[in-house]
Amino acid sequence: MSKLIVAKFGGSSMADAVAMKRSANVAFEHRANLITVSATFGTTNNLIKLSKLALESSWDDCESLIGEIVEKHHSIAKDLGLEDLSELNKLLEEARTIAKGVNLLRDCSAKAFDTIQSLGERMSSLLFSKALSDTWNAVETKTVENFDVRKVLRTDDQFGKAQPLVKEIRNLCNEHLKLCKSNEVVYVTQGFIGQSEDGHTTTLGRGGSDYSAALLAEGIGADILQIWTDVAGIATTDPRIVPSAKLMSEITFSEAAELATFGAKILHPTTLTPALREDISVYVGSSYEPHALGTWIKKECDEAPLIRAMALKKDQSLLTLSTPKMLHSHGFLYEIFKIFNQYKVSVDSITTSEISVSLTIEDSTLLNKKLIAELETLATVKIEEKLCLVSLIGNNINHTAGLATRIFNSLGDINVRMICLGASKHNFCFLVDEKRANEAVVKLHEHFIGE
Repeated sequence: MSKLIVAKFGGSSMADAVAMKRSANVAFEHRANLITVSATFGTTNNLIKLSKLALESSWDDCESLIGEIVEKHHSIAKDLGLEDLSELNKLLEEARTIAKGVNLLRDCSAKAFDTIQSLGERMSSLLFSKALSDTWNAVETKTVENFDVRKVLRTDDQFGKAQPLVKEIRNLCNEHLKLCKSNEVVYVTQGFIGQSEDGHTTTLGRGGSDYSAALLAEGIGADILQIWTDVAGIATTDPRIVPSAKLMSEITFSEAAELATFGAKILHPTTLTPALREDISVYVGSSYEPHALGTWIKKECDEAPLIRAMALKKDQSLLTLSTPKMLHSHGFLYEIFKIFNQYKVSVDSITTSEISVSLTIEDSTLLNKKLIAELETLATVKIEEKLCLVSLIGNNINHTAGLATRIFNSLGDINVRMICLGASKHNFCFLVDEKRANEAVVKLHEHFIGE
């Protein structure tokens, strides 16, 4: 019995007609049952820019950018041989209409912003459906359908970063995607977007296309989730920092989740959750090199090295909250995290002493003056900026004697500002100054992984 496969293609795989045809061949060769696509390369950024121009600039500036978006998508349609442009033009006109309303009112609600961003995926899926249909039907007769993911990907109404409603998604997938599961129809659909229970278009946040694909894989009970990008798998670290970084043939869910959370850009941090829930195998490969080895993400791997990979998370700030009130008292951490919860701010790592708590957050969070002001009602707040979080990802890290010695000997004179160890057997992380962060990764990679 054939495997039920969900495949996701990113923006670089949708860059132009050539990329779409190449991706269509990949989807055909793997007999993918459901394909999720991102917007064509650069389009989401242009739609965000259009929203800002509509809000702040003249309509002539908006028209100029709309013209670029129209030209790009018409050009791809022409190269794919798509003669009927009526559906594509409807979507382009929707972008113009929303932008016009924003420009007239000088107001762009979160709801409107999500709708205008959704048009990138809605246009690319329409175009890719043509590419895939031609590829399939050149060999055998197959129904390829452009499916509106909003029919099944139900979310709450937190526009900009909507949360999926997993049970509803599963039920709707069973209702609307039966023909996909029975291999009668191949569906092409959109990543990144969903729909609230009130029928409004939502987005899952930047990078949400991977998450969408995983949710759909969970929803239809897929055997395999394929993530096709422009790199041939997951590397031991960022090749732009360490050119000798190696592609890994396999990695565990736990390791990959740590790697994604702590800075690796190949996967959206939450992507793996639905796949892990249903034990769906995940494959990461390149649509440009589809026959390269790629990386499999599994519950368990054949080998469990002490250090498998490392990540670098930039733009970090260190907040140190100090007060004598912490001494022999309870509830202080609760009060701190209640404030972070109120402002929906995520904390990456944390250490504590008798009268101090140090934690890391994204640099941009410091722009939230109200958050800092509330924290200052509890304690004295010291802020250190322009730091990077270096993470070593592997196995049994918190039970390996001498590991810290090896790490710090490798770093030499690079100062470590904060260490976080013990919460996970898969991760050892610490802060360094951004000016020496790349150097730290190079030294550690050479010591633990080699050339």
